Amino acid sequence: MLVIGLDPAKLDGWDPEPVQAAIARGRARFDEHALAADYCLVSLDDHPEREVAAALAAADYACVVIGGGIRTHEPLLELFERVVNLVRQHAPAAAIAFNSSPDDCADAALRWVR
Repeated sequence: MLVIGLDPAKLDGWDPEPVQAAIARGRARFDEHALAADYCLVSLDDHPEREVAAALAAADYACVVIGGGIRTHEPLLELFERVVNLVRQHAPAAAIAFNSSPDDCADAALRWVR
């Protein structure tokens, strides 16, 4: 599994700790289900498409979960579209799933695998 999302430590104007804690809980859920999961947490300032493409090329993923920070924030609609198309290009066999919070990434992936 690959989870693609925004790096909360690199976002201006808010406290990253609650999101980082939720990400940690989400990672633990993958472990509970004995699912290997990589995370690609991007910064909006550091060529996120390049980071996503590199992460997708690093392994053969059964499912890619795209986080709500990228998907639901209206100003990031174009980035969301580019991420979806990068998944289609670099991991065409992977299911695409969407979480509702960092805590439920494993649940999103499990809807499509197993």
